[in-house]
Amino acid sequence: MQLKIYQIDAFTNKVFGGNPAAVCVLEKWISETLMQQIAAENNLAETAFAVKKDDLYEIRWFTPKIEVNLCGHATLATAHVLFNYYEKEKTKLNFHSHLSGALSVSKENELLILDFPSDTINKIETPKVLIEALEKKPIETWKGKTDFMLVFNTQEEIESFKPDFKLLETVGGRGVIVTAKGNDVDFVSRFFGPQVGVNEDPVTGSAHTTLIPYWSKVLDKTTLTALQLSERKGHLFCEYKGERVNIAGNAVTYLIGEIEV
Repeated sequence: MQLKIYQIDAFTNKVFGGNPAAVCVLEKWISETLMQQIAAENNLAETAFAVKKDDLYEIRWFTPKIEVNLCGHATLATAHVLFNYYEKEKTKLNFHSHLSGALSVSKENELLILDFPSDTINKIETPKVLIEALEKKPIETWKGKTDFMLVFNTQEEIESFKPDFKLLETVGGRGVIVTAKGNDVDFVSRFFGPQVGVNEDPVTGSAHTTLIPYWSKVLDKTTLTALQLSERKGHLFCEYKGERVNIAGNAVTYLIGEIEV
């Protein structure tokens, strides 16, 4: 069986930046085992699979180890593929995830805008293992549906972290977000996810469903700019809309090919 595959750099306007994701647009669903094997073979943070159903696309996301509930950059990458190679006349695409419900992506010139559900976050005591793994205590710690979010004072602190990933892996959940006010943007972040096989994710759209509600309230503004401080870096344009958030960015095609399975 031959399957078309695309590799897209998301949340960037240039190749080799942002976060790479693989995308397979299928005629019908293949087995979950095969999707997981393809994701492991790709060895990217996420591989997205999409199947058209009526007027929307069903979508699923896999890391090299597991299926995840939500992935922003791979959804952005999937929308880029569909807008450019399958649905050239459309300016909006509707998606459905069996784990996260209704999602959509709109196209405004070269900008793609994700419409995602806001995360629900609660302030918690910082687990000792996180302080040990990062060798620094945060100002405060929050827990969302899947991730821990640790808030620090400065962008320089976020840039300096060299976590103990073996310790981070023991904390549970999907991953750990570290964040602070930015020097040239409203807020900056990094995302560590050894729990799901990704020590550091270059740009994490889904983490911004946690970050946007927090920073919107702290900064008292609904429209925000963000920078994820991985080596590849990612630029995001964000809007808080209560129960939903908009997360916008660019995407570029790196590779188009076929896989044989």
